[in-house]
Amino acid sequence: MQKANTKSKLMLAAIDLMAEKGYKGVSTKEIAAAAGVTEMTLFRNFGSKMNLLEQAVEHYHYAVEMTQLFQDQLIWDLRADLLLISGMYHDIMNRNRKLFLIVLGDNELTGIREKAQKHPQALFELLTNYFSQMLEQNKLIAKDPQAQAMTFMWMNYGAFISQLYGGGAAMTEETAARIMASSIELFVRGLTP
Repeated sequence: MQKANTKSKLMLAAIDLMAEKGYKGVSTKEIAAAAGVTEMTLFRNFGSKMNLLEQAVEHYHYAVEMTQLFQDQLIWDLRADLLLISGMYHDIMNRNRKLFLIVLGDNELTGIREKAQKHPQALFELLTNYFSQMLEQNKLIAKDPQAQAMTFMWMNYGAFISQLYGGGAAMTEETAARIMASSIELFVRGLTP
């Protein structure tokens, strides 16, 4: 348990410092000090600053939580399910916004960005399977489940990125929730028989 706690402290310290100073602007010594451990502890746990960031991306991204949601919480009602999925997506993305700023903001982190693509790919597969099953249950009009999944993902990703890069300052949580509910309502009306 202690090792997991140390790893979490190091990952969170790295995310905070890198969000503030950029990936290159932070040393392993600074990260270790912010986490309250020695630099040697950082290297024993992660080996390098790059590996620390890669593991943070893996640990804090959304594939595991979304998979659990799809397995345990869906009720096969399009409106309710899409609101639940969208809400979870935005909760996770907003909770990890510093991590996304780091990874998206540094051109030297393309390797991490490429590895992180498995998370949107997993969500795409979950959504495609969901829409396919809803189609089989005659709860959707005959459309393309892959296109529906991609459209739903881009709608949510676009809303997140807009808030991440400036739109969020003027948009309250209530406004964002209202916009997502309206978007989902349009989605539901377009797909319901």
